[in-house]
Amino acid sequence: MATRDSVGSWLEGGPGGHDDGSPRGARLGLPPTGPGSMARLGRRVAALAVDWVACLAVAAVLLPVRADGPFLLRGDALGTLAVFAVENLVLVATLGHTLGHRLLGLRVRPVVGGGPAAGASVPPRAPGFVQSLLRALLLCLVLPAAVWDGDGRGLHDRAAGTVIVRR
Repeated sequence: MATRDSVGSWLEGGPGGHDDGSPRGARLGLPPTGPGSMARLGRRVAALAVDWVACLAVAAVLLPVRADGPFLLRGDALGTLAVFAVENLVLVATLGHTLGHRLLGLRVRPVVGGGPAAGASVPPRAPGFVQSLLRALLLCLVLPAAVWDGDGRGLHDRAAGTVIVRR
C-alpha cells in the first residue's frame, strides 16, 4: 500500500499541518498569534457567509427572476455567483478585503518568496489584479477553497500566492 510519503503531493505537512511542531503560517513568516497571523477557519467561513448574503441581496435587487418567496432568494443563481466574483475581484484587488473580511477583522495579502529560508514575506498591501482574478475564479469553483495545505491555506490562495491574515 502506498503511503503519503511515497506518493508526494502539493500538500505540505501532516494532517494537522504541523509535522515539525511549528505554528500555522510559520513557513510563510507569519506570527503564530495576533495581528498578521493566519486567519482561523471559523472567521473565514463567517466572512464568506456575510459576503454571500450581501451578494444574494444585490442579485435580488439587480437580477430578480421571481417576485414571490423570500427576498434573498429572488435573484438569479448564476447572477449571485457573478456578483460574488466581481465583489471579490474588485475589493480584494483594491482594498485587500471583502465586506465580510472587513467585518470579521481579516485581510488578504500577497505572499512573496517561498518560505522563511527563501525570505518569504507578506507585505502590507493588497494583492494585484491578476492575483485577485485568479483567486476569485478559483473561489467560485468552491472545490479549490475546500482543499487546504498544511498551514490551512486554501488551494485558491496557494495558487494565487495570497494568504488571509488577521488585521
